[in-house]
Amino acid sequence: MSQPFVGEIRMFGGNFPPNGWAFCQGQLMPISENETLFNLIGTTYGGDGEKTFALPNLASRIPVHAGKGPLVSQTYIIGELGGVESVTVSTQQMPNHSHTWTGSSNIAKNPGPSGGVLATSSLLTPYVGIAPDGNMAAGAISPAGGSQPHDNMVPFLAVSFIISLFGIFPQQS
Repeated sequence: MSQPFVGEIRMFGGNFPPNGWAFCQGQLMPISENETLFNLIGTTYGGDGEKTFALPNLASRIPVHAGKGPLVSQTYIIGELGGVESVTVSTQQMPNHSHTWTGSSNIAKNPGPSGGVLATSSLLTPYVGIAPDGNMAAGAISPAGGSQPHDNMVPFLAVSFIISLFGIFPQQS
């Protein structure tokens, strides 16, 4: 690897960090052994700031550039966490919609719907309390779903993120 900047973060395909690097897993580091890195990141990612500081935790996280992007109204601050891995959609979050369907007053000749309509049968009463032009009877349709969370993640490939503990101290431009 070329000489890195202290605090530089790279993606890495190995199962261990190279010498002078550490996985970005939020672990606490002693300030006394990592003063240069502490001078750059401080307690942005955790730690007490007296004896310890934390490395960024990119486990199950997708990095986002700090600042304000062109398509978002929020300004992201370095070290800020956001997003969720799963979400439960409630009926209040669903757009208003209806489920209309059409029936026919003709007696059905076949057991299934035909021509995009349902036909009259002697079993109509449990679903429609009145003539075929009526509203659905109570209990004929009901909300569906189990209010269970579902994954809220884009397709991904897991790799390791590593941070340089030593190297060139970056100069401000």
